[in-house]
Amino acid sequence: TPSCLSTWWNFGSILLACLAVQILTGLFLSMHYKADVELAFSSVIHIRQDIKFGWLVQNLHANGASLFFIAMYIHIARGLYYGSFTYKSTWLVGCMILLTTMATAFLGYVLPWGQMSLWGATVITNLLSAIPYIGQTLVTWVWGGFSVNNATLTRFYTLHFLFPFLITALSTLHIFFLHETGSNNPTGLNPNLDK
Repeated sequence: TPSCLSTWWNFGSILLACLAVQILTGLFLSMHYKADVELAFSSVIHIRQDIKFGWLVQNLHANGASLFFIAMYIHIARGLYYGSFTYKSTWLVGCMILLTTMATAFLGYVLPWGQMSLWGATVITNLLSAIPYIGQTLVTWVWGGFSVNNATLTRFYTLHFLFPFLITALSTLHIFFLHETGSNNPTGLNPNLDK
């Protein structure tokens, strides 16, 4: 490794590994999950109890999301500490990745359709009603009706399935901008001397 980098620069690679695990486990889970208010909860139980290693894949997916956020927050903290925000394009795309990941995690939290999921979806989507003039219309559109229902679950499942591919595209753009500008060099050491 170049002398101008430290172990803190590994978290970008760790995030890519976490994203790959999330996508692979998510694809497996999507083969068995039923996006229906009557079947969603029982399909999660079916995955955990009846599918070979389903419990492991489901736990990897659920807990992998937490690991993903821990690594992301460390990555952001390193960027703030070392002034990576001065590379505006890279930083802006990173912020977009963070927001998209938060949305994806919320959508995934709703999918098991337990009581916490249902009321989490109700409360968070109702926050949109605070937007002047269009808030209530927006809430009705997100719900697909006048309450959180089957249409809401289907929409959340579809978006939860698609957003990781958007995150992958944004991550590719993030890496492209990073290679355009190079990583920041807080030590001031010349990495060419290491060659």
